[in-house]
Formats: sequence, C-alpha cells, structure tokens
Amino acid sequence: MGPYANLLVDCADGLAVLTVNRPDKLNALNGETLDALAEFFAEAGTSGDVSAVIVTGAGEKSFIAGADIEEVSGFTPLEGRQWGLRGQALLHQIESLEKPVIAAINGFVLGGGLELAMACHVRVTSSNARLGQPELKLGIVPGFGGTQRLPRIVGKGLALELLLTGDPIDAQRALEIGLVNRVVEPECLMAEAKRLAARILRNGPLAISLTLQAVNRGMEMPLAEALEWEVAQYALSCATEDVKEGTRAFLEKRPPRFRGR
Repeated sequence: MGPYANLLVDCADGLAVLTVNRPDKLNALNGETLDALAEFFAEAGTSGDVSAVIVTGAGEKSFIAGADIEEVSGFTPLEGRQWGLRGQALLHQIESLEKPVIAAINGFVLGGGLELAMACHVRVTSSNARLGQPELKLGIVPGFGGTQRLPRIVGKGLALELLLTGDPIDAQRALEIGLVNRVVEPECLMAEAKRLAARILRNGPLAISLTLQAVNRGMEMPLAEALEWEVAQYALSCATEDVKEGTRAFLEKRPPRFRGR
C-alpha cells in the first residue's frame, strides 16, 4: 500500500500501523494529509492484507494537534463549509470501516485530531496525553464532528464543558469520563495497541465486521429498529463457515481456525 503524502504505513500479519508524519507541525492536518488519509482508508477497506488499523502520530509530542492553522486561517464561509465537509467525510469513512481501527494517542490530541480519534473504534492513550477541543479559543466551531461525537461518547454535560471551555484534559480524566479505553505509559503505547489488536483479530473476521456494522448503524436508530438490525447481522453470521468452525472448536476445546467465510 502507498506511498501516501505525510503518512507512514507499516503492514504485517494483517495489522497496518498508520503514522501521521508531520512532526514539525505536531502532525497537524492539512489538505494534502486529509487526501492521503482518505486514500489509505479506501485501500485498507478492500485490501486482503489489512484486517485492522492502528493510527498514531510521529514523534512523542503529538498524535494530531488539530488542523494546520496556517492553511485554514482566513477561510471564507464557503471555504469553511467545504473544509468541514471534507473532514467529516474522512471521519465517516474511518468510523464506518468494517475493520477495527485503534487510535494510539501520543501527546497532544486537539481539535481535528481528537475528532479523528473519536471516529476510531477504540482509543488507547499514553499517560502524558492532553486531549481537547480548543476551537472556541480561536473563535471557531468544531467542524469535523466534535459537537456530535463527543456528547455521544461522554454525555452532553461533560461534552459541553470540554467544548465551551476549550480546556484540554489529561489522560486519566479522559479515562474516567469514557473518552478513552485505557491509559498506559508512553513507552508501552504501541505495544498495548498491538496487543489489543491481536486480541480482536483472534475472533471471527466476518463477525467483527458485522458487529461493527451493528453498532455503528444501530446507534443512529431508535432502539426497536436497532434491535431488528442486530438480529439481521446475527442471522447473517449464522450463515458463515466461521460460525461452524467457532462452535466446533469450542466443543472440541481447541483454538478456532477462522477463514473469513
């Protein structure tokens, strides 16, 4: 896969480690990087070599420190709308990927960086991370989904506190409010993200994909409709060879050998 502008990709054993590589800009997002991310995730979604993705930032200082202010300052309303829609399309692409995406958060994750991390399915963060939506401090509104994903993850009251103050929180506070899944020391971050990915990938790949669909689409439905959607995904999983292998392996007390079909 690749090469991609401002991205590094290391793919082995079905796991793609994607690094946003603009350390001199604290890995801030510019248009070129958004395009490269969209290209990568489009290819990852269809690649037989990729079963899961870990997203991180180059260096120890920052995961993604928001948008590149030099590029986005001075937008007209039309340009601002186009930029926001561009970012939202990318984040929807990440969130709806039918393969697990884990954010390995190192250092600062602010603005568009936090919005991208929230679009990932699971978030692991280093203990020195600082997470926030500081857009209001610049007089602008979050535009990549922060006003919508943040309250869905942590609840309306906590989300409004983070959005309206613009103040960042530390990793432990992010864990307490459910914004991240786990906190580890910086030197353990990538190893922990890879261990988590390995635990996920031991499971049936079709069941993983169907579960991601059930959660992502079901969260946007009334409960009764979402339960019907879940049953539909369950029924589809019953038609796979993997479910036969999984149940047989359980009864035979051995590890399953899933084939993704």
